[in-house]
Amino acid sequence: MHTTDRDPTAIRTGDPAAGSGGPDRIRSIVFWAATMVIVGELAAGSVWSLALIDWIQLQAAHLGYPHYFPYVLGTAQVGAAVAIMAPRLPLVKEWAYAGVTFLWTGAVVSHLTLGDGPKTWVPPLVFAVLGVVSWALRPADRRFPETRLPRRGVAREAGLMRSWETRPRAWALPVAVLVVMFAVSIAVLPAADAITREWAVEYGWITEYGWIVE
Repeated sequence: MHTTDRDPTAIRTGDPAAGSGGPDRIRSIVFWAATMVIVGELAAGSVWSLALIDWIQLQAAHLGYPHYFPYVLGTAQVGAAVAIMAPRLPLVKEWAYAGVTFLWTGAVVSHLTLGDGPKTWVPPLVFAVLGVVSWALRPADRRFPETRLPRRGVAREAGLMRSWETRPRAWALPVAVLVVMFAVSIAVLPAADAITREWAVEYGWITEYGWIVE
């Protein structure tokens, strides 16, 4: 018998990942590409800050930040990376995106105020733009409030109005991605420390002998 009833669980309007058309597919690809970049940056940045490598200490001193600021920053970056990668949690994601936007735009303003060159402020500017792209293109179940879902009663029955994801399978990929990103960031930390020290010399923050330039 022919019926027009639809399975409520199939409703995913507004979710880029659900569409099979060209625009939806491109939107989903751009969203995940931007998200992977900013989460990777947050993972690496948190490891650098919490390990307090020379680059972080020198940059904090150059910008006039207090000595304890990297620890606060590193902890916040871990939380933001987890919040952005986690399924659902729309309200938490709003705060995470706002926080990272403040972080990177604040870095841009700090460097510009001191007259630093583009090499210091262009990277955080790029990450800020990618953060906005990720936020703007996020799927419907990652938005707050979730008012773009049609037929709210049906959506609620389908479980689309939940803010907390309870299915273990939905957490598998985000957790795996985060573990890999943090593991890689820790593994390459010695190399990153050496490379960023060269940057500090190039920017004139220290001499090639490690002396801090006043």
